[in-house]
Amino acid sequence: MWRYRSWDVPQMPAAGPDTQKAIAKSGLQHLAPPNPPPGAPCSEPERQIRSTVDWSETAAYGEHIWFETNVSGDFCYVGEQYCVAKMLQKSVSRRKCAACKIVVHTPCIEQLEKINFRCKPSFRESGSRNVREPTFVRHHWVHRRRQDGKCRHCGKGFQQKFTFHSKEIVAISCSWCKQAYHNKVSCFMIQQIEEPCSLGAHAAVVIPPTWILRARRPQNPLKVSKKKKRTSFKRKSSKKGPEEGRWKPFIIKPTPSPLMKPLLVFVNPKSGGNQGSKIIQSFLWYLNPRQVFDLSQGGPKEALEMYRKVHNLRILACGGDGTVGWILSTLDQLRLKPPPPVAILPLGTGNDLARTLNWGGGYTDEPVSKILSHVEEGNVVQLDRWDLRAEPNPEAGPDDRDEGATDRLPLDVFNNYFSLGFDAHVTLEFHESREANPEKFNSRFRNKMFYAGTAFSDFLMGSSKDLAKHIRVVCDGTDLTPKIQDLKPQCIVFLNIPRYCAGTMPWGHPGDHHDFEPQRHDDGYLEVIGFTMTSLAALQVGGHGERLTQCREVLLTTAKAIPVQVDGEPCKLAASCIRIALRNQATMVQKAKRRSSVPLHSDQQPVPEQLRIQLRRVSMHDYEALHYDKEQLKEASVPLGTVVVPGDSDLELCRTHIERLQQGEPNGAGAKASSGQKLSPNWCFLDATTANRFYRIDRAQEHLNYVTEIAQDELYVLDPELLGAPGRPTLEAPQSPGPTSPPPPSPRPRPDQGDAMPPKGESLIEAAENNDFCKFQELHRAGGDLMLRDERGRTLLHHAVRAGSKEIVRYLLEHAPTEIIDAVEENGETSLHQAAALRQRTICHYIVEAGASLMKTDLQGDTPRQRAEKAQDTELAAYLENRQHYQMIQREDQETAV
Repeated sequence: MWRYRSWDVPQMPAAGPDTQKAIAKSGLQHLAPPNPPPGAPCSEPERQIRSTVDWSETAAYGEHIWFETNVSGDFCYVGEQYCVAKMLQKSVSRRKCAACKIVVHTPCIEQLEKINFRCKPSFRESGSRNVREPTFVRHHWVHRRRQDGKCRHCGKGFQQKFTFHSKEIVAISCSWCKQAYHNKVSCFMIQQIEEPCSLGAHAAVVIPPTWILRARRPQNPLKVSKKKKRTSFKRKSSKKGPEEGRWKPFIIKPTPSPLMKPLLVFVNPKSGGNQGSKIIQSFLWYLNPRQVFDLSQGGPKEALEMYRKVHNLRILACGGDGTVGWILSTLDQLRLKPPPPVAILPLGTGNDLARTLNWGGGYTDEPVSKILSHVEEGNVVQLDRWDLRAEPNPEAGPDDRDEGATDRLPLDVFNNYFSLGFDAHVTLEFHESREANPEKFNSRFRNKMFYAGTAFSDFLMGSSKDLAKHIRVVCDGTDLTPKIQDLKPQCIVFLNIPRYCAGTMPWGHPGDHHDFEPQRHDDGYLEVIGFTMTSLAALQVGGHGERLTQCREVLLTTAKAIPVQVDGEPCKLAASCIRIALRNQATMVQKAKRRSSVPLHSDQQPVPEQLRIQLRRVSMHDYEALHYDKEQLKEASVPLGTVVVPGDSDLELCRTHIERLQQGEPNGAGAKASSGQKLSPNWCFLDATTANRFYRIDRAQEHLNYVTEIAQDELYVLDPELLGAPGRPTLEAPQSPGPTSPPPPSPRPRPDQGDAMPPKGESLIEAAENNDFCKFQELHRAGGDLMLRDERGRTLLHHAVRAGSKEIVRYLLEHAPTEIIDAVEENGETSLHQAAALRQRTICHYIVEAGASLMKTDLQGDTPRQRAEKAQDTELAAYLENRQHYQMIQREDQETAV
C-alpha cells in the first residue's frame, strides 16, 4: 500500500483525478494531503463539541458524537503533527466518538478538520446534485492501532501489540460494516474505496443514511406573485393542523425492502441506575446515530412522527416497564397504521412485562450485537391494554373524605396490573419518602431495606386489614363482594400479564389452575387475585394468591380513600367508582427461542441424544478481571464435575441436572462431582461460544437457550458470591514455600501461602505500613514478592493505601501484576474502597487510572463512590461517579470487529 512518513498522517503516492475523487467521497479523506496546510488557521468557525445528534438545519455533515473517555493508552487520532497536547506537553482530557470509535484530546477536535477526517455520515443532502448520485452507502474507513478478529482478505489475525503505546497502524476498518483489513497493499487496495458498503451483520435493522435527507429551507421568492401563491398555500395547509404546516430540517424517504426491519432505539438514560446513558453509546456504534434517541431530549413523539412512513419499522425500548408504557401511549396518540412492534431491553429492576415477553429481568452484559439479532428475529405478538376511568363516588359521605387523597389516577391505562391495598400502600410510602429525601435513596440495597421496613410497619399497624369492608367488586356483571369479604384480603390485583412484583407469578404456574382458562396476555381477559398477608409472604418463594375470577370488564367501587397503584405508579385515591375495560391491543416483539442458531461442530454432526459436558466454575473476581480474554478466563476456571443432559435440553432443564450433581445425586452414566466444590444459590450460566467474550445469561431467559448454544465440550457457570478462586495460582501471588495442596473451601478467598510468612514478606508489609519507600524498593529488588497477603487477605497495596504512601502505591501499580489492583481482603474491600473511605484523592486517581474496577462492591454492597459519599468527600465521589459511568461502556472501547 502507501508508505507512511510518520504514523499520524499517512501519505499517498501520486494518484489520478479519479482516485482523488474516490478518496473525497469515502471515509479516507485523511489519506489525501491535508487541507488547509499545517499552521494555517481553520476557516470555519469553531463548532460546539456535541454529545448528541444534531437535528437542526445547521447540522454538520459527518459530525462526530463525543463522550469523555479515560482510554489513556490510545494515541490521539490527529497524529503528532497536529496534536495540541503533544505541543503543550501536558496531560489533557480525551474524548471518544461513539459512532466511529476514534480517540482525540479535547483541544485536538478542531484539528480533525485539518486532516479532513469526518465521522460516518448519517444523512445526505437533498440538493439536485446529490439526488442524481447512487443511493448506496459507501464505506467509512478508519485507521486502527488495535483490532480484533481476522483480516477480511487474507483471513489472518491482526498483530496485537502488548504495549498500549504502539504507534503502528495495524488495520483499516469500516465503521459501518465493521470489516477490517491489514494495513498493507496486498490486503487493502485503493479500488475498495469505491465499493458499496453492506452495512454489516445488522444491515436489516440499520437505517441507511441515504434514507435521511436534509431539506433546505426555501428562500424568499423575488416575485410578489410567487410570494402570494406561497402564502395562500400556507393558509391552506394550516387548516390541516400546526404539525403539517411546520417546516422540518430532515425528511425520511425510505426504499422499502421485504428483508429489512428498520429499527428505532429509544433509551431512557435514567433507567436502571443510569444504565441507559451508558448503553446508548453502543447503539450509536452499531447503528446509524439518527435512529438512536435519548428520551430525556424530548420524548419519542417527534421521532415516531418522522419515521411513521417507514415500512416494517420496529422499536426497541431501553428502560423499565414505565418507559415501554410511555412509548405505547405515544403510538396510541399518533395512530400509526400498522403500529410498529415494540421490543424491550430491560434496564433496572422489576421489568415484569419484559420477563413476560422473554426479554429477562434486567440487562447484565449481553453484547449489543446479539440484542439486535434478537430484535430482528423476534416474534410479533399482541398485548392487551386496559382503560381506567375513575369518578368520585357520589354515595361517599363527608366523613369518608381524606385531605391527602386525590380524585385522579396517576395513569388512565395499564399494561401490567392495577392493584389496591397493602402493596400500593408500601409503594406510596416509598415514593413519598424518596421525593422528600432523594439523597437517601441512592442505592438499590437501601431501597429494598426501606421497602421491607415499610411493609413490616404497615403489617403491624394493620392499615389494610379492613380492605374488604370498604370496596365492592363486580366482574362481568357478577358481584364478587361476598367472596372477597369471606377471604378478607389485604391486597387485590387486577393482572394482565403472568408476572408481577419483579418476576413472581401471583396466578400460579401453568397447570396449577384447572378451574380457569390458561393465563394469556392477548386473550382480552384480566385475572383478579386476592392476597392475604400469608399468601403475600409466600409469593416470593413460589406461592400464589387466591384466584377470584377471569373477566373482561370490572366495576370497582370504594367507600373511602384507599392506596392504589397503576403499573407501579401509586396514589391515594379518594372514594371512587372505577371502571376497567379493554382499550386496545399493542403490537410487541417477543424474544424467540432460537433453535436455528445452535452452532454446529466442525464435523457437522447432528445433536446427539445425550451430552456429556465438563462443568467449570468462574469466580466473579476472574470474570471482571479477564472479561475480554476468553482463553485466560477458561484457564482460570475451576472444574466442578461432569454433567450428562439430553442433547436437546435447554438451560432450565440443565440447571436441575447441575443441582442434582451438586447434591451428590446420580446424573446419568458416569456423571460425578468434584469433591469440595459447591456453587452458591445465585450462580448463572455463561455463554462461551456466540460472542468474542463471555457474558452472563439471565435466569429468566434460561428456557430460551439450549445447552448447545452456549457450550460445546465445556459448560461455564459464574458464581457471583465467590470473589476469587482458591487454589489457583494463575491470578494470585506466586506460591510461597509451604503446602502444595489447595486450602479447604472457604466463603472468602484466602491466599495460597504456608503457615508462616517468609521474612521478606513481613519486611515488605512493615515497609509499606511505615511508608519506607527506599526499604520497600530494596526488598523487592532482593526478591520480595509484591503479591503477598497477610492473614486477613490484605495485599501490599492495601497496606500502602492505609499508610497513605503515594510512592509505594505508584511503585506497586507499575511493578506488580495487574491482579493486585482489584484484589479484595476478607471484608470484600479493594484498595480503591479503602482509598475512597480515607479521602485520599491522589491515590484514588492513581488506582483508577491503572484500571481499577469502580463497579465492585464490598460486603456492605458499597462501591468506591459510595464509600467516598459516606466519607463526605463530594468532589471525590463526583470524580469516581464520572469514571464509573465511562467504565461501564469501556467494553465497547476495544475497537473490535463484529
